[in-house]
Amino acid sequence: MNPAYVAFEGERRIAAGDLPEVVRTAKQLLDRRKDAAILVFNGHTSALVDIDYRGSVDEVLKRLPKSATAPAEEPPAATAPRGPGRPRLGVVAREITLLPRHWDWLAQQKGGASVAIRKLIDEARRASGDKDRTRLAQDAAYRFMTTMAGNRPHYEDAIRALFAHDRRRFATLIADWPADIRDHAISLAHSDQAD
Repeated sequence: MNPAYVAFEGERRIAAGDLPEVVRTAKQLLDRRKDAAILVFNGHTSALVDIDYRGSVDEVLKRLPKSATAPAEEPPAATAPRGPGRPRLGVVAREITLLPRHWDWLAQQKGGASVAIRKLIDEARRASGDKDRTRLAQDAAYRFMTTMAGNRPHYEDAIRALFAHDRRRFATLIADWPADIRDHAISLAHSDQAD
């Protein structure tokens, strides 16, 4: 399982874990070495996280996005009348557009349209779960490799091997890359095996 966030300074992985922990380590390194170039990645998607390192460690931590540092909170009690849906259960009303034949079919289903649509979605998610996990793992590995290894030898061939599901060739092509970059790329590429 990949950590929530990962920080690299050049070719070296310097921290992994929750965002405050990773940013604290990165900021401490930046305070010691002003020339350090640090990139922080979302550990699951490989999206780069923009961090404002100005000020003290505490000031930097206060500016972190709340969604990345705190568990989800209960939404505040609504003072206005509630609309359709069941917000306390996480059910949110949104609009979908269907053809008349779809509405006719949904109207005939036990439990009504909402129940039928939820069942169809759950069934589709189960059926495509492995494919979705593989695609997300490949996308995360691709993003990370493009940022950290786009100029490395065999980069393009490694990307081809990644998307061709050729794990042996992928590992062979990146074997000479810096260890932390290589190991993280492999971890991301194989993260579809988790769960």
